[in-house]
Amino acid sequence: MLIAHLSDPHIRPRGELYQGLVDSNAMFDAAVHHLNALDPAPDLVIVTGDIVDRGTAAEYEQARTALRSIRQPVLLLPGNHDDRDAFRTAFADHSYLPSTGPLHFAVGDKGPLRILGLDVTIPGEHHGDATKEACAWLAARLSEEPERPTLVMLHQPPLESGIACIDAYNCRNGKGLAAVLAAHPQVERLLCGHVHRFMLARFAGTVLVTAPSTTTAIALRLAPDAAPASYVEPPAFLLHRWQEGAGLVTHLVPVGNFPGPLPFF
Repeated sequence: MLIAHLSDPHIRPRGELYQGLVDSNAMFDAAVHHLNALDPAPDLVIVTGDIVDRGTAAEYEQARTALRSIRQPVLLLPGNHDDRDAFRTAFADHSYLPSTGPLHFAVGDKGPLRILGLDVTIPGEHHGDATKEACAWLAARLSEEPERPTLVMLHQPPLESGIACIDAYNCRNGKGLAAVLAAHPQVERLLCGHVHRFMLARFAGTVLVTAPSTTTAIALRLAPDAAPASYVEPPAFLLHRWQEGAGLVTHLVPVGNFPGPLPFF
């Protein structure tokens, strides 16, 4: 099973730029074009939040247009730039999304891996929170199929990256989330976005990875007093490959055209 993992496209209304400077819509379209050229093709596509930039109806209309080019089933999770109610309205045809409350979901019919989405966003805030209610929902879902390999999606990672400006807005109550995950060893990956960079860490007995944004990258500035900044680095997404007996391998897929193929390896 192959799962393409995109994040943080920050889609804007048609003709408008992200932060007034960057064409995030064109960059997301390029990522989808690259994804559609993969051979073999992914079985499933997931997007871990910040589908749009300001949560407006015009942005979600544009997002639906962009997502229509993806040939595979798509699972969407909101981020801090999304509006939960507008998200729910825009993607009402995504039957896995609940009709009320946080947008948690459980999907088990797309292949051997089960996918759980945990909505840790807080309306009006940029940080996330793995609340007691969210952790209880996750524990209940994981208890349903304890032997089945599972991926858990959330937007804000529940740890510090070392980039101070974004760590101020991570997912709070990481200890509570860690306690749930540690009790359920079937979780193969904790899949996040939010930091606009690729990051990998051990977390609660599993592996946490963040997918880079399909638009700008938050500057890798690890000094505690570093000024916040972003760069237009080469965008990328992740490809998670599951094979029975071998487990899950995660690849970083740069988006674009590069010199090659060259006759060596």
